[in-house]
This record gives sequence, structure tokens and C-alpha cells, in this order.
Amino acid sequence: MHLCVPAPGRLLAGATSRTSTPAGAVTCLRSREIRTMKGWLTGWGKAAPEGGMGHDMPGVMSEKEMTKLKAAKGTEFDKLFAQRMIAHHKGAIEMARTQQAGGSNPQAQELAATIETTQQAEVEELQKILDRL
Repeated sequence: MHLCVPAPGRLLAGATSRTSTPAGAVTCLRSREIRTMKGWLTGWGKAAPEGGMGHDMPGVMSEKEMTKLKAAKGTEFDKLFAQRMIAHHKGAIEMARTQQAGGSNPQAQELAATIETTQQAEVEELQKILDRL
């Protein structure tokens, strides 16, 4: 299982009210999941990664995409943010499914199932936002 540690709020500076609330909810949910996974790694004697996300993970933005997002404002930012978050969440769903199919720890598999469900709901909500923009 890979651990993804986001930088909460890092990209929210350009967000409008249409995207900032869902992003805040995403940050809250991910924090709880991250604490759980870090606890497992500590218990297993493994080091938890600090900061950032591995660029080999599905759905992680490239530097070019990150630069474009940072420069965007208003509705353009909202659209790019929603599009990238959808891709990011789909990557998390892919990893959660992999864990459920091949993982050996029942707790990790249970968390993966929860992540799949919550991430899919967030994808659907972000798509609704994107459709309104």
C-alpha cells in the first residue's frame, strides 16, 4: 500500500466558492485516512513519507499541470481544479481497488473499501460542479 500525503490548502488560493467547500471536505477526510495509515506504518516499523505525493501514483499532477493551475484564476481555476481532482480521485480509486484485490491486511482492505466509496462520491460531486461551470 502506498501512502499519499497531500499539502492541504496548497492549491486553494484561486478557488471560488463553487470549489473551495468540497476541497475543504476532501482535506478533512484525507487527514483522517492519512493518520490511520501513518499509524499502521509506525506500528509495522516502517517510515511514513513526509509531504508531497509520489509522481508515479495514478492521478498525480505533472509539474506543467501544477504550474497551469497555479496561474489560473476564477472559473478557469475552478474547471482545472475540478478536472485534476477528478483524475486524482480516480487514481485513488484504482489504488484502493488494488489493495482490496491483493492486500493481506484486513484493516487496510476495509479502509481501501471506504476510500473507494468516498472517492467515488467525491468524483460524482466534482463532476456536478464541473458540469455547472
